[in-house]
Amino acid sequence: MKIWSYPSKSGENRLLRIVQRGRGFRKKDVTTVTRMLEDVRKRGDEALLDYTRRFDAPRMEMDGLTVSLEEREDAMHRVDMAFRETLKRAVGQVESFHRKQLKRSWFTTEREGTFLGQMIQPVGAAGVYVPGGKEGKTPLVSSVLMGAIPAKVAGVERIALATPPTSDGSVNPHLLAAAHFLGIQEIYKIGSAWAIAALAFGTTTVAPVDVIVGPGNVYVTLAKKLVSGTVGIDMLAGPSEILVIADADADPVCIAADLLSQAEHDPLSSAILVTDSRKTANAVAAALPGQLDRLDRAEIAGESLRRYGAIFVTEDLDAAVELANRVAPEHLELQVRDPFQWFGRIRNAGAVFMGRYTPEPVGDYIAGPNHVLPTAGTARFSSALSVDHFLKKTSVIHYSQKAFEREADDVIRLAEIEGLGAHANAVRMRTHRS
Repeated sequence: MKIWSYPSKSGENRLLRIVQRGRGFRKKDVTTVTRMLEDVRKRGDEALLDYTRRFDAPRMEMDGLTVSLEEREDAMHRVDMAFRETLKRAVGQVESFHRKQLKRSWFTTEREGTFLGQMIQPVGAAGVYVPGGKEGKTPLVSSVLMGAIPAKVAGVERIALATPPTSDGSVNPHLLAAAHFLGIQEIYKIGSAWAIAALAFGTTTVAPVDVIVGPGNVYVTLAKKLVSGTVGIDMLAGPSEILVIADADADPVCIAADLLSQAEHDPLSSAILVTDSRKTANAVAAALPGQLDRLDRAEIAGESLRRYGAIFVTEDLDAAVELANRVAPEHLELQVRDPFQWFGRIRNAGAVFMGRYTPEPVGDYIAGPNHVLPTAGTARFSSALSVDHFLKKTSVIHYSQKAFEREADDVIRLAEIEGLGAHANAVRMRTHRS
């Protein structure tokens, strides 16, 4: 990774290349995904089977699209005890964190003669999409937890999980075991845009849901964008990102490892170090090649660093924080002497990881907060997947006759100013005024 001074013209150009990467969708992808969505809407299960056979499992049969109880129970027996214990800890800690997000309905009678409030209820059904992960060889167990647990905490009665099958028509047992552990009984072996279509529109096999959450490739993301409005979605997540703010005391070997932890996701992932120490910058740059060479996903991580990696050296940590706020990264690490001194100044980030012993993967798997986070600068206005994504809020309004008559003239006046005579008349008819 090259080192840039910041601010500088060359540093600014590099930064813009990173933050503007991958924005928007190619026209041909929009056309392809739109065609898939309409195909599933019209042909239902037949379209699901056709796409599954064409792209995932050539010998899939219609009844195999649904994971059976026997498959779920068998998966629990195929995973070892150590995995079950890890799963138990992760579920407990993620659930505990999300329970603190739960909101209650509220009502007030503070204005005489009125009863006002907000009724908070869960949606009826949620769809959780879980990517396949290299033919099932990298099962994204954490995506099951992060999608399903906030839905369960919210009180959603029906949770449907969709994930693409491997070429032999199976699903990795670790993924199935995680879903079974959470009590998810509705699991479908369908992936990509056609899975999103099935969850949004429904088919004979897959009943439609109200909200769809979970990460995926460009087809999944685009499909979610196109069905948004028919159903709710969590966000349009782009390639993964990490930005590390480090000072002279930071461990360059650990920082290099943290940058690579996100670079290995995707060639479009970005990994940025911002430091006020030229020594730290040089040491991290020197540590990266050796660690990169030892990775199974070295080719992906290497391309990510070459295309969208950068080390920026700023005058001080104040400038580093301002740069981070401008980028609004998905993951922000504060690898500085006293992270508690600085985290209150972070305005834009999906999640903040503080201190040497809090690398980003801790948040991915087990810390508790959700790892589905805003990307591509959207942390400026959006937040992590949470219980709120599965709740809907209904306003409740009641007026007594006395309260109505006290405010009727104001309602009539505002309605008439807006030129909405029928609105005014609906109030006037109750006041017996002509």
